[in-house]
Amino acid sequence: MTRRKFLKTCFTAAGLTVLGGRNLPTWAGGRQDQSGVPTVPQGRNGHRPRNGYTPRYIDLEASGELERRERALWAKMESCDLCPRRCHVNRAAGIVGACRVSDAFRVASTRVGFGEERTIVGRGGTGEIFFSNCNLLCIFCQNWQIAHRGDGRTLTHAQLAETMISLQNRGAGNINLITPTHLTPHIVTALRLAIARGLNVPLIYNTSGYDTLEVIQLLDGIIDIYQPDFKFQDSSIAIRFLQGAPDYAGYAATAIREMHRQVGTLRETDGAAYRGLLVRHLVLPENLSGTDTFVRWVVSELGADTHVNIMPQFWPAFQSRYHPPLHRRLIPGEFEQAMRWAREAGLRNFH
Repeated sequence: MTRRKFLKTCFTAAGLTVLGGRNLPTWAGGRQDQSGVPTVPQGRNGHRPRNGYTPRYIDLEASGELERRERALWAKMESCDLCPRRCHVNRAAGIVGACRVSDAFRVASTRVGFGEERTIVGRGGTGEIFFSNCNLLCIFCQNWQIAHRGDGRTLTHAQLAETMISLQNRGAGNINLITPTHLTPHIVTALRLAIARGLNVPLIYNTSGYDTLEVIQLLDGIIDIYQPDFKFQDSSIAIRFLQGAPDYAGYAATAIREMHRQVGTLRETDGAAYRGLLVRHLVLPENLSGTDTFVRWVVSELGADTHVNIMPQFWPAFQSRYHPPLHRRLIPGEFEQAMRWAREAGLRNFH
């Protein structure tokens, strides 16, 4: 199936009469006035901003730019280079890439969650959409049933858009796209459908960090909050623990710099983030993740005010037991040392 046919099928199923067009007037099941046009909350471009902030993706859709980005992402699927693995298989035609995903996508779970960082959760929770499969495939993955095995259910773009709207209606202050890298074309297609329904909360790109500069640039203005991991500082160490990804550190550093260029330091209103960058870093036994190097890199490249979550919750999941020292949890003092390194580096917003 060609990309055009694939997209046409998806948009037809969603009740849209225009393929890749700017006007999305016939959303199936949407509330309509007497003229047959769906009604949405009123405000700039028909959307009422929350807490005084209107996501830029609304303007991108109104100008037609979001459609152009969508087309560019789908074009990448035809010889897939959405992530640094650059499989160059035609996933849009049903061929499976290294992420073990072809032209369909699966979602493992959705919920309004309260277990993320305080600034991400805010008062109403974060609208989590946990996508199945992954493009990084760590051997210590704590969600290996989802990331490696692909547990979840297949959704249409219309269903994904409805999920976004449902989470917003349930009070979620944002839509948290977890493990999105390999599914960015699907996400943007669903986003356009959700905008027609009145989506107006920030989007979070919650990623492993194994992203290409080109794709992150295409997401400029679409994503409000970037929440990347920076797992390893030394690719020669990372290659032992990431399946076929020997260049992780370089790609992650480049992608995170671009994320920061787009959205800057994390900003909050009423106790909740609405735009900016929050970097996560998991402390590993024997400092395999290079925490001392990581914190100095953040201060040097992104600034001392960058928000960083230094995480202590490593445990020997999945295949870790076969790869010492990942066969054990952190020992007393390893996490405390990581926090000392952060303080010594001059980080001000870390926990």
